[in-house]
Amino acid sequence: MGLRVSVRRLDGFADDNRPEFRDVIGVLASWDESGLTVVPRSGGPVTFDERLLVAGKVVPLFPARRAPLPPVDPVELQRTAARGWPAVEQEPLGAWTLRASAGFTRRANSVQALGDPGRPLDGALAAVREWYAARGLPAWVEVSTPGSPEDLRAVLDRLGAAYAPTLVRVAPLAGIARGGPPAAPGPVRLSRTAGPRWLSLYRRAGDDPAVEEAALRVVHGGPSVWFATVPGAEGRPPLAIGRCVVDGPWACFGAVEVAPHARRAGLATAVMAVLAARAAEEGASGAYLQVEADNAGAIALYDRLGFTTSHTYHYALLPQG
Repeated sequence: MGLRVSVRRLDGFADDNRPEFRDVIGVLASWDESGLTVVPRSGGPVTFDERLLVAGKVVPLFPARRAPLPPVDPVELQRTAARGWPAVEQEPLGAWTLRASAGFTRRANSVQALGDPGRPLDGALAAVREWYAARGLPAWVEVSTPGSPEDLRAVLDRLGAAYAPTLVRVAPLAGIARGGPPAAPGPVRLSRTAGPRWLSLYRRAGDDPAVEEAALRVVHGGPSVWFATVPGAEGRPPLAIGRCVVDGPWACFGAVEVAPHARRAGLATAVMAVLAARAAEEGASGAYLQVEADNAGAIALYDRLGFTTSHTYHYALLPQG
């Protein structure tokens, strides 16, 4: 389960009663009383009755070919990132987008201030503060350069906003895929859903049921979402996890976590390699991620994988009115 496989199934019979077969290569997503489901590189999942299975085997990861990095447009990359981490609630404010998800992560609970809000900036920010206050949330503004109005930062400074910088880093996908998983402790498994074991290592939602529900909706949102897991011992939490969203030529990486006792064994690299291979199989050629500017450990890992900084954006916290 969760590995890349090649399976052959009975597909019917010819006029002379000879059996006909069909092969499919992809991730084995499920195998239960409903049958087998394999997710190929394109098209929808293929599901068939177990009794039609003729043969199957695990096959190597997709051989991601070297390709140049897609053209990097910081504004479009910010929009792509928003699609890959979609807020539960979204509302336009001119060209801006108000986003709320019960407080789960700043990205899903901030206004994406790209373009013209359709009103003077003071009025726009007052509307932002009011919108988030009605939901019991702090008012965060995602300020992107380029992308946000040129004088937005000056207005925020005058209002006394506090800033948190975030780096957007990019890399060719093939180099990450070629990192390859380690021989031990076991294979990296892929899934379309974040199950209880995956979530047991990714505990950013807390114990609030509303936040938990919002977190599940956010992490499963996006054009083509994959979750990676390095299983732990029987009955134990995973050793490592990761998440990837494929959106056209870009693959977004996030939620890469390694259990404290399993660190410095190459598991984060392995998780990203398997996710990258799957993204390449779906046609992506570039990788991007967002990392807080003071996260030195993560930045060092991404440096080794060939990531460079495309641009920096800031989360600006508006003071309460």
